[in-house]
Amino acid sequence: MGGQVFREFFPLFDGVLVERNAAETVTKGGIMLPEKSQGKVLQATVVAVGSGPKGKGGEIEPVSVKVGDKVLLSEYGGTKVVLDDKGYFLFRDGDIIGKYVD
Repeated sequence: MGGQVFREFFPLFDGVLVERNAAETVTKGGIMLPEKSQGKVLQATVVAVGSGPKGKGGEIEPVSVKVGDKVLLSEYGGTKVVLDDKGYFLFRDGDIIGKYVD
């Protein structure tokens, strides 16, 4: 069974709800970056996952990530979702490029 953080939202099938990490606002040299110069954040934390898609035999295949995993996303994609006045993105499991291993 998939994990969830929000009582009112549970992704279906292979849906993965992520929270993107904050953009870098200061360079390593201490220079403050304006919003236009900040790149799109590609790293995120998984906050909820669906149970997984159904396989050819009708069995449920598990999602490849779990709640709390740090993942790498594609630059474009995902659906913006606002829950509790906070922005999240909903991706399909197959759209996630990879996950970071500690």
